[in-house]
Amino acid sequence: MKIAMLGSGFIARFYADSLAAQRRKDILVSVYSRSTERAEKFAKDYGLPHFSNNLDEVVGNPDVDVVVIALSNELHLAAVEACAKAGKHVLCTKPLGRTGAEAKQMMEMVEKAGVMGGYLEDLCYTPKFLKSLASVKAGSIGRVLWAKSRETHPGPHSDWFWNLELSGGGAIVDLGCHCIEISRNFIGKDIKPVEVMCWAATQVHPIAAEDHALGWVKYANGTIGQFEVSWCFRGGMDLRDEVMGSEGTIWLNNFLRTGFDMFSTGKGNNYVAEKAESSSGWLFPVGDEVNELGYNHMFTDMFDAIEQKREPSESFYDGYVVNCIIDAAYRSAKSRNWEPVQIDDWRGRTDVTEGHEFASYDDEFYLIKEEILPNGEKKLILKHKTTGEVVRRDL
Repeated sequence: MKIAMLGSGFIARFYADSLAAQRRKDILVSVYSRSTERAEKFAKDYGLPHFSNNLDEVVGNPDVDVVVIALSNELHLAAVEACAKAGKHVLCTKPLGRTGAEAKQMMEMVEKAGVMGGYLEDLCYTPKFLKSLASVKAGSIGRVLWAKSRETHPGPHSDWFWNLELSGGGAIVDLGCHCIEISRNFIGKDIKPVEVMCWAATQVHPIAAEDHALGWVKYANGTIGQFEVSWCFRGGMDLRDEVMGSEGTIWLNNFLRTGFDMFSTGKGNNYVAEKAESSSGWLFPVGDEVNELGYNHMFTDMFDAIEQKREPSESFYDGYVVNCIIDAAYRSAKSRNWEPVQIDDWRGRTDVTEGHEFASYDDEFYLIKEEILPNGEKKLILKHKTTGEVVRRDL
């Protein structure tokens, strides 16, 4: 498959590094940038035969099969529209839109054009995440009760992120989109998010958007998805996930502290990892960054999906649902109340209700807890199914 890249900045280079690292038939052939100089530099760096500052020229290139959007948020809608008109499969970086309404437009464009819309949510493709998700789906931790995801760092690299009109928000739309989709996967993407409680503030930076936020998303089955996001965290990028189930727990540390520690006086001034704030002292490098962040598995799934004529694991519909949850988070941050998630086109289950499943010990009792005491004795805490009496039984 031949690929066109829209954008020549930070995320475009991450994507290109991933694509260039894989010895496969999918290759970059063209790049668009609003700056001809940056487009030419990108093309030279990655050995591309074509570059342009004309978006329609790049998208409409007959040699191009699929387009990757690595542009700032305010340009996503127009770029997707151009791809849909040209009949090109399109893969768009996160967030899909600045709002749910904008994301819905993009989703409807690709569906009407009959092309695939892939949502480039890389953190749902990291090796640790994929293995954890497989364990959850296999029932290893039982029924998921709570899924928490955290992404914090000192703030984004480009100026447009800090402009509310261009980005559509602050840390919530930039980082919360990752955390929300991670939790959705663990909880089940067919389970409807129903309401959101969110706190957000501008604590450090002189901007119109929030630079720090916490949020709780309640799902139809009663499970809670929690996100913690900040542009105020000092010391690098902290990516952590936690899933609590009725039969087990998963903790993931994807970045910052991954078992690779290094000390340097700073000689050489080498690149350490994304969002690293220093190249001296104790450092926490990341071995294969594009792989650890999920880019390799993400693009493999996207291109396989196009060839197999199926939906990718992360689609434009997923991006739309995430944007709808983010909309509710912003409403909640203002109202300080639980706000409903408004999804006009829900495609998941509608038969799910909030309920509880209690473990039976026998026909007469529920099992509350089983425990081994320090002296080696074993005890049970039971609840009578009829009377409700809680009793202790020693074994």
